[in-house]
Amino acid sequence: RWAGSLSSDIDQLLLRQVAGQLDSQRVVLAPASTGFTPDVQVLLSITRLDSGASQPAVLDAQWRLIDRRGQVRDNRIVHLQEQHAGTTASQVQAQGVLLQRLAEQLSGALKPLANQPTVAEVPRKAAPAPAAKPAEQEKQPKIPMATPIRTDMEVFRF
Repeated sequence: RWAGSLSSDIDQLLLRQVAGQLDSQRVVLAPASTGFTPDVQVLLSITRLDSGASQPAVLDAQWRLIDRRGQVRDNRIVHLQEQHAGTTASQVQAQGVLLQRLAEQLSGALKPLANQPTVAEVPRKAAPAPAAKPAEQEKQPKIPMATPIRTDMEVFRF
């Protein structure tokens, strides 16, 4: 028997594990408060978490990481197994180990995305300057660029 909501309890466990792995308190469950914009949104689906007296504990999950701009940055399918002694207590412990391993993998995928620039800070490509007309190019003198040669003194070669 499980005392409480299994889904909610797994969410809370993963939240604490990921926050600990990332060493951050800025990890929240959806839906977040109004006006909150996450750096990364995790869409996690656990499709299997079970075990049997003679079968290993198994966890199947899939996650997608979506950045601030709404682009999918990572998509992964995870299959984890953990052996146990066969008792109910050892099965529960093995399932807990699987959830910890899932949190470790998820944290590893999140770390590179942790310090993204905000959408306003993302540099935009400058619009290309209009091409000069060929007649204007011919009017400009054709002087080669000066390049420094590094020695004991500064000498410029033309």
